[in-house]
Amino acid sequence: MLSGSVGWVTEPAITYLDHAASTPMRAEAIEAMMPYLAESYANPSGSHRFARRARQAIDESRDTVAAVVGCRPNEVVFTGCGTESDNMAVGGAVSRLGGTAVCPAVEHHAVLHVVERLGGVVVGVDNAGSVDLDQLVATLDAEPDVAIVSVMAVNNEVGTITDIAEVSRVVRRHAPGALLHTDAVQAACWLDLHTVTPHVDLLSLSAHKFGGPKGVGVLIERGGPRVDPLIIGGGQERERRSGTQNTAGIVATATALQLTDAERDTEAVRLAGLRDRLVAELQHRLDGVIETVAPDRKVAGSGHVCITGVESEALLYLLDEADVCASAASACASGAMEPSHVLAAMGVERATALGALRLTLGHTTTEADIDRAIEVLVPAVERLRR
Repeated sequence: MLSGSVGWVTEPAITYLDHAASTPMRAEAIEAMMPYLAESYANPSGSHRFARRARQAIDESRDTVAAVVGCRPNEVVFTGCGTESDNMAVGGAVSRLGGTAVCPAVEHHAVLHVVERLGGVVVGVDNAGSVDLDQLVATLDAEPDVAIVSVMAVNNEVGTITDIAEVSRVVRRHAPGALLHTDAVQAACWLDLHTVTPHVDLLSLSAHKFGGPKGVGVLIERGGPRVDPLIIGGGQERERRSGTQNTAGIVATATALQLTDAERDTEAVRLAGLRDRLVAELQHRLDGVIETVAPDRKVAGSGHVCITGVESEALLYLLDEADVCASAASACASGAMEPSHVLAAMGVERATALGALRLTLGHTTTEADIDRAIEVLVPAVERLRR
């Protein structure tokens, strides 16, 4: 459980099961960034020694990120967020190469909406949310000029892991001139990125998904600049992303990513056990609790379920009242709850999808959090069903 204060408002102890939305910052990351907020505050593009100190911190952070991801330091571009990195990859590829963008229907909107706006092609997925490779092959064979294919490594809603190596083999065979991008924003906590990076041309990360600060993203451009920049002006990041770098945020990002990488294997085992106990207890105590994706196809931190006979909006209200933080991955449109585009693409029936509940675990999750979630969720569902 977490507690703390915001300004003069003391926050109650909460049970935080929304790590896929944002993770608590690691204490080490906060400590690492403080000197660059209070002391070494110079613009890293300056010429004096205080500016050079900030620039050196960015360069060292770039080295750290490259070592964790499995690329060269000059392939690391620091951006403002994961959405910017995704936009830059997809939009920048089409801007530079022309042609068509392709992605699966379950992509994060930071990719999906760009593909749709550019008139690209959206392909189907299986019932676990993995891209349908037969449809992908058919699309690549039918499209004469594919600029980029974007397939996420881990789905942000249901946690499905995609075999990026297999996707890469398909793309290289059927669209050899296309770039392959992966939104790996949800992958850093769960996958060794060295098993992902060699198969793609472009890879996106977001710091606040692995214990870093909000406002820092990463785009890996393997083999040098591959796409047109979105932001131009000052020429920072080797002309690939202009704007004064967030030195403190970048240093904290590298620290958090390095810690996440070091702890990944042990944390995955620990959190898979907690996740499995949470889902099993809910299924034991309540009828109609459907685990959306089988555990062997998703990351350890994902406990996504659909609960029949309730609507997510009402359930989340009751959870919030009890200081349990979760999400639903559904939105209110025209006054009516609509199921998420991910569940719709997976073929989940609308009535079932309206009871979606995304319970996501992370480095601060404890046994007590799971106990409290079960204690609150079971009577909340029973109350709504009555």
